[in-house]
Amino acid sequence: MKEIRIYSRALLLLFSLFLIGSCSKNNEVLNQDNQSLKKAVISAPLTPSVFAPNLVFPRGLKFGPDGYLYVALAGTGGSTLTDCIQVVAPLGPYLGGNTSSIVKISPSGDVSTVASNLPSDINTLQLTSGVSDVEFIGDQLYALLVAGCSHGNADYPSSVIKVNPDGTWAVIADLSTYYHNNPTAVIEPDDFEPDGTPYSMVNVRGDLYVVEPNHGELLKVTTSGKVSRVLDFSAHFGHIVPTAVGYHGNFYVGNLTVAPFVKGSANIFKVTPSGEVKIWESGFTTVLGVEFDKENRLYVLETSAGGDFIPGTGRVVRVNNDNSRDVIVDNLLFPTAMTFGPDGALYISNAGFGPPTGQILKVVLK
Repeated sequence: MKEIRIYSRALLLLFSLFLIGSCSKNNEVLNQDNQSLKKAVISAPLTPSVFAPNLVFPRGLKFGPDGYLYVALAGTGGSTLTDCIQVVAPLGPYLGGNTSSIVKISPSGDVSTVASNLPSDINTLQLTSGVSDVEFIGDQLYALLVAGCSHGNADYPSSVIKVNPDGTWAVIADLSTYYHNNPTAVIEPDDFEPDGTPYSMVNVRGDLYVVEPNHGELLKVTTSGKVSRVLDFSAHFGHIVPTAVGYHGNFYVGNLTVAPFVKGSANIFKVTPSGEVKIWESGFTTVLGVEFDKENRLYVLETSAGGDFIPGTGRVVRVNNDNSRDVIVDNLLFPTAMTFGPDGALYISNAGFGPPTGQILKVVLK
């Protein structure tokens, strides 16, 4: 198999394997992977409950100051084909529309719309992107948007947007233009995405930090719209597909790796605010989420612990303070993000790539 080096190509594999995967194979792969965990202390995984069902491809999620859970929904794309440089086949061209949205979920699980008709796109494999993450600075909601001409949305760039209480929104930082003008050291031409695929965002002392997998970088975005690079991962490690960013005194970034997705080949990278980087933890697989709890323990979301995307093998692994590891929850279906709630529970976007719809799971930790 030709080496596949871009996050979107990974999703292609995800989709095809979803159609052919079997439960018996899932269990076999998980058992093999559990045995390979470094210093593993495998306890009985917890059973999650469904906090909110029937969501159209949930991605990043955060709790707001009002106690509601805000969730980015990627949407279903559209039918607009733009006249510009396209993502190459077999993934491109992308078709754009305005079907992405942001919803909020009450503590009792009621879902309401915060903002709708946001840019969304769909590729030839029917995989979609749109709003990829949300974050708060004080009471103000911000969202991370995958868009731009190469995603079928010429009127809207990939960007950080400010979302108003009435559901209107405005671009505060044009990431597409930044990506065009500031290429990273390593570019993969076979499925390069000119407008990027920004995936994860975190607030640190009033500034937003964005990780982008396709180009491979961590950016700082101020609320006035200034964009600057913290780290070009590709200059240090080549194309590793960094996907998820968390902050705990320093930045901790997980990566997807490139196909074929070898079990245990993904890492958690520690990045200082000045951009110094080193591998902090290793031995993970297809990482899409990084969080810390109040006891300073690291939680890692693996969308497919079985290596190449195998349905039903997503899980959350906790790295304890003595460096032992516990599988907190497993048998997830291609989870895409996670966050802690004010109640101490872990909330997970499950089945975030579909089909047909996703859900938010709640895991009450012991």
